[in-house]
Amino acid sequence: MEVKSLGNTTERLSRAELKTEKIKAVSRSEPLTARMGTSLGAAIEQMRAGEGECLLICDGKRLVGMLTESDVLLKVLGRDIDLNKPVDELMTREPEVISPDATVLEGLETMDRVGYRSLPLIDARGELAGVLRQQDVLEYVSEAFPQEILNLPPRPHQLMEQPEGA
Repeated sequence: MEVKSLGNTTERLSRAELKTEKIKAVSRSEPLTARMGTSLGAAIEQMRAGEGECLLICDGKRLVGMLTESDVLLKVLGRDIDLNKPVDELMTREPEVISPDATVLEGLETMDRVGYRSLPLIDARGELAGVLRQQDVLEYVSEAFPQEILNLPPRPHQLMEQPEGA
């Protein structure tokens, strides 16, 4: 994947930080989880209440599937779906996963390749270890480089001659 840059900030970040920083240092979100057999209605309510982009479906500590906002919008909303049916029937089975020891750049590349906004983290034992959200990466970047973020132009392709207020 080619890293798109907004000025020199993203370019510097992609080379220096994102290639070495481990996902486990950036992932801040506790994943929303449910057991297989949970009703679709209960799963959707859990996502709504937890403000989650995805619900990870587990059999014990093993990830078996993922229900995303997109799944709900495309497969449930506006359709005559029985909300009492098990979430297992609509979840994405065997979703793409990544290790918490992978780099942030590898996580972003995987998200981009598979089209996920949240990526389940699976440890060396094959157990769910967390979730990496795009929001986690954005927060990491904005905390690591507050001046660069605050001085970004309002439009990505706009060139600023000098930082605002200078």
